[in-house]
Order: sequence, then structure tokens, then C-alpha cells
Amino acid sequence: MKQNIGRGEFSQFPNLSQTSCQEDDVSTYVQHLHALYSDFESRFEDILTMVIPPWIINPYGDIEETNVIIQEELTQLSTNEELKVQFKNGYQQFWLQNNIPVTYPVLWNIARKFLISFPSSYLVERAFSAVANLLTKKRNRLNIISRGDLRLTLTKLTPNVDNLLLKHQVHPSH
Repeated sequence: MKQNIGRGEFSQFPNLSQTSCQEDDVSTYVQHLHALYSDFESRFEDILTMVIPPWIINPYGDIEETNVIIQEELTQLSTNEELKVQFKNGYQQFWLQNNIPVTYPVLWNIARKFLISFPSSYLVERAFSAVANLLTKKRNRLNIISRGDLRLTLTKLTPNVDNLLLKHQVHPSH
């Protein structure tokens, strides 16, 4: 994209192609795209350098694993004809079957780390908003008792207060 904009080809940016751009503007856009690319490279360096073992994508391929336990489970997996049929739905669906963690725990512990979705900034933003609400003018009218704990605003879990009270053991007198 950066090279195309530098040459004056704006096909990837339809709104930009409808306007007339000066050379200084194009230079600014190229610099911005370069900075954006550098930022993405540094932020996602761990994802870009991540090496996914080939047996996760194709557990029925060649088994060249050095770990004996992994090699044993891969051999057992490759001979399981029932699972081979399920593999046709894709490797993500294959590894997310209910019986995989029970039958192949070592393989599952490795594969699940690669199958988790990308982390979202949603919880961080939600926590920031919760703290910002505490630090704004609303704090004078803030009823802490009815607002609940800050940690509980970051999760969907709701405490079962009645159950906690039933389990509470009163300290006996001396």
C-alpha cells in the first residue's frame, strides 16, 4: 500500500482516489503508513514469530516429534479412524472436540495454546471506564454499596451472596 500511494496509485483507498492530492499530502500518507506498519510489527512481534508445530494443523501428517510422550499420543491419534473423519471439518473443529482433552491430554495442552482467540482490549477498556467513573464528578453521588466491587464489573460472574452467608461460620464466643 505504501509503495502504491508513493507512486500515486490510490486503488486501495477509494475515497482518496476521488480527491486530488498534493505531493506533500502523499508523502504524509506514506510516512503514516510506514509508522503504522512499524507499530504493528512491534505490537504483534510475538505472534509474527510464533512457530506452530505442524502436527497441530495436520495431526495425520508425518510424525517427527522428539518428545516421546507427544510422539506416542500422535501415533495413537493417527490410528484413530473415527477422529480422522472429524478432521475433514478443519483443524480448529478437530481439536475442539470434547473427547480430545480426555483422550490426548498432552497434545491438547499444547494445541489449546495455539487455538485461543486473540486477546481483546475489551476488559482493559471496561476497567478504565469503571475507574474513570470513580474519579469523575460522579464520585460525589456514587453509592459504593450499590455499585459493587470494581473487580466484579470486569467479569460476568455474579457472587451468590445467600450461599456465601449460609456457609459462613460465626466465630463462637470464648
